[in-house]
Amino acid sequence: MAPTDSLEHAIPLFSLSPFFAKCLVGTLAFVCFANSYNGRFVFDDSEAIINNKDLRGETPVADLWLHDFWGTKLSSNASHKSYRPLTVLTFRMNYHIAGGLHPVGFHFVNIVLHCLVSVLMLNVFSMLFGGMTCSHKGKQITYAPKASLLAALLFAVHPVHTECVAGIVGRADLLCALCVVLSFLGYCRALPGNNTTHSSVFWVMFSILLAAVAMLCKEQGITVLGLNAVFDVFVICKLNILECVQKVLRRDKTSENNKFDRKGLFVRISLLVSGGICMLYIRWRIMGTGPPAFTEVDNPASFADSLLVRVINYNYYYSLNGWLLLCPWWLCFDWSMGCIPLINSLSDWRVIALVALWFCLLGLMYQALFSNNAQKRRMLTLGLGFLIIPFLPASNLFFRVGFVVAERVLYLPSVGYCVLFTYGYSKICRLIKNKKLLSAAILGIMVMNVVRCIYRSNQWKSEELLFRSAISVCPLNAKVHYNVGKNLADRGYQTEAIEFYRESVRLNPKYVHAMNNLGNILKEKDQLQEAQQLLSRAVSIQPDFAAAWMNLGIVQNSLKYFEEAEKSYLTAIKYRKKYPDCYYNLGRLYADLNRHVDALNAWRNATFLKPEHSLAWNNMIILMDNTGNLAKAEAIGREALKLLPNDHSITFSLANVLGKAQKYKESESLFLKAIEANPSSASYHNNLAVLYHRWGNLDLAKKHYEISMKLDPSAPGTKENYGLLKRKFEQLQKKARG
Repeated sequence: MAPTDSLEHAIPLFSLSPFFAKCLVGTLAFVCFANSYNGRFVFDDSEAIINNKDLRGETPVADLWLHDFWGTKLSSNASHKSYRPLTVLTFRMNYHIAGGLHPVGFHFVNIVLHCLVSVLMLNVFSMLFGGMTCSHKGKQITYAPKASLLAALLFAVHPVHTECVAGIVGRADLLCALCVVLSFLGYCRALPGNNTTHSSVFWVMFSILLAAVAMLCKEQGITVLGLNAVFDVFVICKLNILECVQKVLRRDKTSENNKFDRKGLFVRISLLVSGGICMLYIRWRIMGTGPPAFTEVDNPASFADSLLVRVINYNYYYSLNGWLLLCPWWLCFDWSMGCIPLINSLSDWRVIALVALWFCLLGLMYQALFSNNAQKRRMLTLGLGFLIIPFLPASNLFFRVGFVVAERVLYLPSVGYCVLFTYGYSKICRLIKNKKLLSAAILGIMVMNVVRCIYRSNQWKSEELLFRSAISVCPLNAKVHYNVGKNLADRGYQTEAIEFYRESVRLNPKYVHAMNNLGNILKEKDQLQEAQQLLSRAVSIQPDFAAAWMNLGIVQNSLKYFEEAEKSYLTAIKYRKKYPDCYYNLGRLYADLNRHVDALNAWRNATFLKPEHSLAWNNMIILMDNTGNLAKAEAIGREALKLLPNDHSITFSLANVLGKAQKYKESESLFLKAIEANPSSASYHNNLAVLYHRWGNLDLAKKHYEISMKLDPSAPGTKENYGLLKRKFEQLQKKARG
């Protein structure tokens, strides 16, 4: 019996035709994540999609090739250097087709991509489990339908994939995986079968091209070149490390080079190496200013002074990734910020985890290289290769990464896990005769994974559910508490948000963003002294934190510390030159100090940097109006309305100016337009009534005074004006009687 046949015979699974097998895998992949289709934009989606101008039509498509994944110029020091223009292009297409930021279309594409990748995995696993042979007509044939189906099902329903599928930003991993799969299958077309030594350079080049496309979706894509090489060397050319070692020990000078040369291995490997070097060089040139600068909270182990501490913690992170593949029950959207405390000594009990990891890995590696069983060597080599090689970019070995553990980076390595799991399951099946028990066990695992996927993808539907789900998994993660607090604050639950922000600062006393947000809420609750202390501490920890400087200035302004407030605003502008909101607040400070020219200049700067800054425009109109410069107020108002024709506050302010300038007809038209946009504003109705009062349209004035008093009964000015109008009506009635 052939090794592949023995593998197939051992697995107690029904056989399906390729078509029905693909239907089953695709259906289960869809069922697992279908309920995420109506989810919202969550977590990183805000920066990658909602705030990313590269999705908008006004940004030229060519700019996508000059920006990183988040829409920042690659030449900027603030860039994360994550160069994924093809992924951003698909986001842009979603935006264009949907006519805006509608998440349903984005989620639908992710679900379809996962289903497609899962179905193609059947072909990949056929290659890995069945190897390759050729029919008498030269057509490639692959075997192992049972093993391939089991592995593909495991891949399709693995809960660790939830972040990639339910989180829209995970599309980078999905697109990358799709291109990696196609590259691998394309490379297999170039390989010689048992009855031919022909090797197609075209298919190798096509595979390299797809690897480049994968890399433009996500950096991890380049690792497919290593996967292709491993498959070529160990499966096609059947390199046997054990035989090579034995030959060296026996001093056997018989060379394997001729055999490899006949099979075209050196040509293919040379092309792969050359392609990889070219891609890395181009990627290095594109990065421009060098690698991104991450902070200690993103990846604390990489900032440890001791090499031993770094090595121990990196290996502990590897063991956690392995555990997530084995038992994907504790899933979290973010594993940074103290979620995994550093191991600072060998006496820490967690060292057991990395010892167990390397005990397993070294045991598997030894069997993969030196086993007498050819099938075992092949399966373990491929399983370890597909597990380890795609994970290398996230391993901290070549460069520092901006995370501790990230479930999304396990999408491709899970292929290797599925190979090892399936092979291990087949070995157990040979040892245990109770096939029903084994079938029930694997069915139970599948059902649990499907249920876990459905439950977890539901948590990814909203930030409230996602962030709260992380508290039980990572209670020490300051970022988790920060995100829960931010979500509560955005929904108006400020009191509850304060508790989570305080806990976030307690867990990480240097978490300046939590201090900034907490300071803002305390400012709004008029707890100004504590807000000032928090914001002062934030800027002392991070002196270039422009937003905290601006918020500190707002608090100081409220406390009447005008000189300190001005310094804080100017410091914020020093660190962020283009900061329209800070110029706006600086203008408010100058207006309070009656420095009208400075206020006007500050607001002008705000509108120059952000032409749609409604508040700055409005304040300029009001300032000119209050200082009696009606002509300039009118000019500014008309300029603002050209840019913001539907802004009712600017429309209202300009209507006031025109009314004072006795341009009643135009003023009336603008008041009515403002009221149409905001009919519940008492002041809009009151000022229109004042206009009619001046104009002599007393009935209309009476009507709008009454509407204004109904909307705001406590407004004293309206009552006073309405009283004057009533006296005028009485005088007119007396004249009419006389």
